[in-house]
Parts: sequence; C-alpha cells; structure tokens
Amino acid sequence: MTTHTTSPLSAIPLASRAAALREGIVDVHAQIDAALDRLDRFDARVRAFLPEPGRRERVHAAADALAARYPEGAPKPPLYGVLLGMKDIFAVDGLPTRAGSAIPPEEWVMPQGPAVTRLIDAGAIVLGKTVSTEFAYFDPGATTNPHNALHTPGGSSSGSGASVASGYVPLAIGSQTVGSVLRPAAYVGVVGYKGSYDRVSTNGAVAYSRSVDHVGWFTQDVAGARLVASVMYGDWRANGGIPAPPDPDLRASSLPVVGVPVGPYLAQLQPAALASFEATIAALEARGVTVRRVPFLDDIDGINARHRAIATAEFGDTHAERFVRWGSMFRAASAALFDAAQHVTPEARAEGFASRLELRARIDAASERHGIDVWASMPALGPAPLGLTSTGDPVMCVPWTHAGVPDITLPAGTIDGLPVGLQLAGRFGRDEEFLDAAERIEALLPS
Repeated sequence: MTTHTTSPLSAIPLASRAAALREGIVDVHAQIDAALDRLDRFDARVRAFLPEPGRRERVHAAADALAARYPEGAPKPPLYGVLLGMKDIFAVDGLPTRAGSAIPPEEWVMPQGPAVTRLIDAGAIVLGKTVSTEFAYFDPGATTNPHNALHTPGGSSSGSGASVASGYVPLAIGSQTVGSVLRPAAYVGVVGYKGSYDRVSTNGAVAYSRSVDHVGWFTQDVAGARLVASVMYGDWRANGGIPAPPDPDLRASSLPVVGVPVGPYLAQLQPAALASFEATIAALEARGVTVRRVPFLDDIDGINARHRAIATAEFGDTHAERFVRWGSMFRAASAALFDAAQHVTPEARAEGFASRLELRARIDAASERHGIDVWASMPALGPAPLGLTSTGDPVMCVPWTHAGVPDITLPAGTIDGLPVGLQLAGRFGRDEEFLDAAERIEALLPS
C-alpha cells in the first residue's frame, strides 16, 4: 500500500531550491500551487498536515508580502520563498496551536518563538502546521508512512517527517526530547537533524522537558540541514551565512574518522537492522573511511533510566496546572506519563541532571582519546513497525539526546522495502564541524 510519489519540483532538495527561488529560476507562486496541488492529491492518505480553511489564499498572500519586502533586483534572504512545515507544538502568528490534543487551542496561545521568527525573517513561508503526537509524547496522530500507509511514520514529529518525504515541502521543523526527529526521519527516508542542546531556543513551543527538548528539522540532504542551521543559530560560524557545497574531491586524508560504540547499546538493534548497519559501515570502510570500534555506552540501561526520569518529571511540571483543568481530555498515554511524573523522586531528578553533563564529557573524552570525529549507530531498532497505534521505540537516540550533542539521521538503504537510517553523533558545541563531517559521510553512502 505505497503512497510515496515524486514530482520534478518536489524532488529538488532544499539548498538547490532555495538558490533557484532567490535567483527567480523557480517562481514562488508556482511552487506554492504545485505544493498545494500535491497536498490536495495525496494528503488524504498521508495526513501530514492539519486541515486549514483558506490555506491557499493565506500562503499566496504571504508570498506577495515577501515579494513586496524584496522587490526585483534586491538581495534575497537565504530561505526566500522556501515552503515550510511546522510541527504543531510551535506557535506561529496567525495559526492556532493544538499540540496534538483535543484541548481547545486557546490553551496553547503563546508568543511566536525565535526559531519560527528566524525562519520567517530568512524568507521561509509556513505552508501549515504538521501533525504531532499529543504533547509530543507517544499517543500518535493520524499520519501514515508515505512509503507504506500501513506502517507508522514515527513520532512525535510524524507530520513533519512525512511532509518532507511526501514532497510537499523541502523543510519541516520538529522537536526531539528522546528520538522524535531522528527516528521518524529514518522511518520515512529523509535527513533529520538536531543540534547541540540550546543552540536553538525552544521558546514559543509547548514544552515536554525543558532540560532535554531540542528543536530539529527534516530535509532531503545534509546541505539543506546545514543551510537551516546557518539561519537558526545566532552564533553560526561560517562565511556569509549560506554554506558553499563541499569540495567534491573527497580525499581519504580529509575523511572523518568514524567510531562504532560496540557493546550493549548496539546490541539493542534488531538482527536485520544490525546486519544493515554493519553493511553500511563496511561500505564506508571500502571507500576509505577509518572506522574504530570502541567499547562504549556499556551503562546504556542506566542512561535510559536517567533520561526517562528527567523527561517524565518535567512533563509533569509542564502540564501540572493544565492537568487540573483538562486532565479528563488527556489521552491514555499522556495521562499515564503525568501520573508517573508524580513518583519521580528528587534524587532521581538530580541524578538525571548530573548524568547529562557527565555523559557529554564522556563522549568528548572518548572522541579525543580515540581520534573520533563522529559516532555511528542507527536511530531506530529497525524499520518502521507495522501499525499506527505506536510510533516505534526511540531508545537508540537516547544517549545522544541525553548528552545534548549534535545528531543526524542519513538515509541508508531499506529493510523489507522500508527505509532505515544511519545515525551520526558528534561533540557538543561543534555543530559546524559535525555537519561538515556528516556531509562527507553522506557522499560516500551507497545510493
């Protein structure tokens, strides 16, 4: 039951499309009509976007306003005319926020945050709100996997991942508290990226756990992810703000050194996924990449438990007052998580907070000691599970999210016709170096 199709315009990746829009090679209004026609044709099955009366008129009006700000001949901002999907936990001026919940949207009114504002100031146009699980937790919305509608697209940023995979938009924004960007990116076969903790503000979004929430995004390739980072980061370290493409002459001496964290962490993978991962690593080695297998993350069960304690406790904090008013409207999984939050001890919270910084330091030290540029694993236990009542297990993303290090999923083949991804993680605060390394790895992956 495949729903995934591609048209020529929808196949143009973000960085190339942004350049074509800035240069007038692609007309903004024509792009809008193509995207909305595609949405009208396919989204009854994919269900990535929330319905919006008058969407076409609003989006065309936004394009007219953008053209008025940048008349012909004026320099255009980096994301001029780029269409954007926005996870429905982010406040966007003029659009309601529902956070995947039946609670009235008036409950979620808040000022638009810097992440959204930076994108709009850079010329992006919000095509609409994308489906989120309730409160960015586990209870899924209606979105299906564009590659097979009987399988989950992942969560909690399900609509954002599916919107890029379906070719509606070249860019969509999500959030990650455990694995809510990288896992759905792997399930639907696109690039998913989140940077170092707090380099992009989460203000203006419905919180899950402020101490570990990250803003992330979905694109078709690393070049697009890096372009967005150059806009979203107030302290981006690059010349000119629009990154140049990498040198195509990828000599072995310039290739990143890849670390593989052998032990209990990787042992969590399903057998077919582990075999796929090993085949990908072997392919990289055959192309000249140095791979170092290092016993690491042996205490993964403890890391998982400490991360869960922080996220659960802070979910309870976030929704305490709301639960008093609207608790009967919480879906079952969200209500159970709120109940669990009441039993997280102060000691467990403290251990969780300390664990974040300890793990971050441990990743940095192991990277330095073994000369590792990026750590490789998989972002999910296997391909997207069958069924739409679960969003899949995010456990493979836990250590990198817990430590708050930059993390990316690259499409890396299929298992039984469904996409799987290669997860790369780097060192805290070195996002620019990390994305450069990820782009070099991407160029060497089997197509």
